[in-house]
Amino acid sequence: MRISYNWLKNFIQIDKTPGELSLILTDIGLEVESLEVEQSIPGGLEGLVVGEVLTCEQHPNADKLKVTTVTVGSGEPLHVVCGAPNVRKGLKVIVAPVGATCHPTNGEPFKITKSKIRGEVSEGMLCGEDEIGLGSSHAGIVELSENAVVGSLVKSYFNMEDDYAYEIGLTPNRADAASHLGVARDLAAYFKIPVNAIDVEGFNECSNSGTSVEVLSSEDAPRYAGVNITGIKVGESPEWLRNKLTAIGIRSINNIVDVTNYILHDLGQPLHAFDADKIAGDKIIVRKAKEGELMVTLDAVERKLSAEDLVIADAEKPMCIAGVFGGANSGVSDSTTSIFLESAYFNPVTVRKTSKRHALKTDSSFRFERGVNPDITVLALKKAAKLIAEVSGGQVSSTIVDLYPEPIMPFEFAISYRNIQRIIGKAIPSETIRDIIVNLGIGIQNETAEGFDVIVPPYKVDVTREVDVVEEVLRIYGYNNIELNTQIKASLNTSEKPDREVVLNQIADLLISNGYREILSNSLTKADYLENPETAVKLLNPLSSDLDSMRQNLLFSSLTAIGYNQKRKNGDLKLFELGKSYNTDGDWYAEKQIFSLAIAGNEEPEQWNAKSESVSFYNLKSAVDLIVKRLKIEGLRIEDYEGSYFDFGLTYRKGEKALVSFGAVSKSNLKKADVEGVVYFAQFDWDLLLKVIKKNKITFKEVSKFPSVRRDLALLLDESITFEQLRLIALKTEKKLLKEVGIFDVYKGDKLPSGKKSYALSFVLLDEDKTLTDKQIDGVIQKLIVNFDKEVGATVR
Repeated sequence: MRISYNWLKNFIQIDKTPGELSLILTDIGLEVESLEVEQSIPGGLEGLVVGEVLTCEQHPNADKLKVTTVTVGSGEPLHVVCGAPNVRKGLKVIVAPVGATCHPTNGEPFKITKSKIRGEVSEGMLCGEDEIGLGSSHAGIVELSENAVVGSLVKSYFNMEDDYAYEIGLTPNRADAASHLGVARDLAAYFKIPVNAIDVEGFNECSNSGTSVEVLSSEDAPRYAGVNITGIKVGESPEWLRNKLTAIGIRSINNIVDVTNYILHDLGQPLHAFDADKIAGDKIIVRKAKEGELMVTLDAVERKLSAEDLVIADAEKPMCIAGVFGGANSGVSDSTTSIFLESAYFNPVTVRKTSKRHALKTDSSFRFERGVNPDITVLALKKAAKLIAEVSGGQVSSTIVDLYPEPIMPFEFAISYRNIQRIIGKAIPSETIRDIIVNLGIGIQNETAEGFDVIVPPYKVDVTREVDVVEEVLRIYGYNNIELNTQIKASLNTSEKPDREVVLNQIADLLISNGYREILSNSLTKADYLENPETAVKLLNPLSSDLDSMRQNLLFSSLTAIGYNQKRKNGDLKLFELGKSYNTDGDWYAEKQIFSLAIAGNEEPEQWNAKSESVSFYNLKSAVDLIVKRLKIEGLRIEDYEGSYFDFGLTYRKGEKALVSFGAVSKSNLKKADVEGVVYFAQFDWDLLLKVIKKNKITFKEVSKFPSVRRDLALLLDESITFEQLRLIALKTEKKLLKEVGIFDVYKGDKLPSGKKSYALSFVLLDEDKTLTDKQIDGVIQKLIVNFDKEVGATVR
């Protein structure tokens, strides 16, 4: 939500700078995410001054140029070469001196430099409209009035004032602050100053009856008001109105629509203007839509309505989806001469459901579905009607229709000073508490020494309990004004062991140091990504078709992130994530924690002195093994992966359960996620991982004083034999002296018999108590050769 600094001055007197006010807004709960300077003219005419032409002579070397001397109020007169046909002695002009930057209506900004033009020195520029963004005219230089003060700033001459726009991250519960009036109310409470009343002076209501209104669903439209305005001329809005909307990022459309947008952001009340001549039967009917009823909305889309949708209809057809979106055939156009202006309070639940059902999010629905102020409906209507009459030349031609059969009552409940101070944790004076509450527009009655009853206006939709009032008091009093306790209170840590966060941080530190980055992704996904649709958890009221199910794995979360980055030329990725998967059998729901890794692209960034290598399966295996080693998980059984995730891969099992599966993501899954190239992915069962490391015992032993010995063997064996089989045979053969088994070469080729391959293995031997002898070493190697032959038919090459 964007808020204009100058616009706020319509409601309160501000003596703080925009930067100071930014900090205050954040302190009182309206977090300012950014603060930007807004200028109605690009560049804001900065650096331009008022000058007067002292002399004007023909350029000696050019028929169409003049040589002038111009005073700018200080220093020596400037020599300026000018080609404008209207330049003359005595003329007050806009001067861009050397060093000033001009922002033309069309084209890029340019800086003024001292130069020679046809042999004559020029120390600036006399400016035309199009050269400084004032307009599009190129007929000559701008002629200022005779009373313009030489040397004064041009921006002051045109009464130009920079504005500042705050981008406020409005939380969903703060519907009352979704306007300049709402923000001003909070600031007024903070500064202890009054808020200016809403100005409707000059609104002249006519006694004639206008368009008739019938509300058939008062539960969905508790208050509905409107008035007719005739004799309007649709056209461009005045400059002040365009500037107001531009400051908050709203594009000007025409004078009628601009006023409705202005009031929405001014008071927080959405309005809608109907072309009165297009209202069949001159009658407005507020009703539920018929099931399947069709309507073309402003975006030229034909929509099928539900019987749960509230519409504003005439005697024949729906004209507007109430509180959400207008119709294409009933709105204001260039030929409109009379309008029916609507101001209403719609049921927030009805608007929210309709907005989601049709996937329509508008400024109006944003406010209606959170709750607007039902007490301001007619005031906003009067202010808007008055402004429309002023900017369009029209006049109010009917009495105001205001249907409000059951007024929405304020919230009333008791407040205790003791409770407020207890919850806040500080003894704030009762007078301060009372003043803050009153300054926020909350009424007080039945006051005693212990507390009072509050009357909370309906626009404060989130203040319905005592604790909500405590929050309001604390916002304005200031969280920063609550001192920290000087005592440190400690308690025993009763969290489960191992601590989930500690383990996660250990793994995260390990991966980040190896070039990985953590991602956090949405638990919602689309049906195409489901592993098993029969056990999927489906959403009853999804936001969109792409977010209609709970994910069953983290694979597509990673693939989505990779695809997003690839499309932005960032394809070298190493990612990890801890998240949940979701399944159901109809009677129960299961959440499972998963830890995932994903790599894609090149192993290292491009370098001039090294060739780029694509990531491989073994890069991912190395990361998986690092985690296993860091957590001291032993006794894993390695198997080929079986499943639909990968084209090939491995599974590490602890007992009969899969601890982690990893491999090359299948081409079909890559295609589903629109991912290019090759992706390697690993998925840990996080709950099983925590159980496994819970049983780990930390042991310490002295580092051996004796040297280790390495021996190598080259074995000829069947292609089906894996290194893991050989490793397990070796460890079973020599349990005491054999410490490590490695593989450092693999060969397959025509020099070997068909169906055979060669593995070169390394064996590290160590005796903790003494130096190994050649006899001991040779004995171990001979036993290994015998058992390799016996178990898998491997022979020494």
